[in-house]
Amino acid sequence: MTTAGTTGTELGRYLRARRARITPADAGLPAGTGLRRTPGLRREELATLAGVSVDYYTRLERGRETNPSPAVVDALARALRLTGDAHERLHELAELASGRLNEPQPTADETVRESTLRMLEALAPLPAYVVSRHSYMLAANAPGKGLFPGLWDWPAERRNVTRYLFLHPVGRTLYQPWEETVATSVAHLRAVGGTDTDSPRLANLVGELLLKSPDFARIWERYDVRERGGGTKSFAHPRVGGMTLTYEMMRLARTGGQRMVVYQARPGTPDEAAMLRLAPGQE
Repeated sequence: MTTAGTTGTELGRYLRARRARITPADAGLPAGTGLRRTPGLRREELATLAGVSVDYYTRLERGRETNPSPAVVDALARALRLTGDAHERLHELAELASGRLNEPQPTADETVRESTLRMLEALAPLPAYVVSRHSYMLAANAPGKGLFPGLWDWPAERRNVTRYLFLHPVGRTLYQPWEETVATSVAHLRAVGGTDTDSPRLANLVGELLLKSPDFARIWERYDVRERGGGTKSFAHPRVGGMTLTYEMMRLARTGGQRMVVYQARPGTPDEAAMLRLAPGQE
């Protein structure tokens, strides 16, 4: 996605951001002498590493070349040291820039199916909730609501998990370590933003966060991309105390990108005891 004042393609912005993060030492190049005016690699250095001309690479960054071959994309990924989701995203952005890929836009309907709501309730006492493609909180069971103190005081249209983590005073301290955890949320927005270029809601969300949160702006400019998956998170919860929970994230079919997230703890541990106190009345 774009923001005011930017030009070129999402592919070009991605290449520039990732190039700025590779040092000559990372790429096995001599640092040279004198002051480097460009953070990371220069265009000519990256072009040499990828085996393309400087003119061609410059046109890619500036959006004047929009049809790189898969072999060129792979060469750029190797030069930029992209793996996993980051490598896949480079291919997707190249396909979008060329017009070879026309992803269907996600549905604007954020209604959660009744069967999904029943499943959320059946999962209690495990905290569980459903978020939209852009991380808006759509539904949760009681312990799932307890996991995010203060989020439910916001109007429904503002209940975005990423907004909460950066702009809510509790969200700013909920995770330990905070930045490492919230960076995953930003990387997910980057991943979906590259294809949801016509989403006013996403553009407004990112614009608000760029304006109000220097931390978000700094992490956003890294241009990390990552699809959300399972893992482990540590909480400094203001009501139930510290706990470390594992979580799984499942895509819900035919929903335009809705995801169900379910947390759990190892039975018989202090983490489980804290988790079981999340629902109201369980203190």
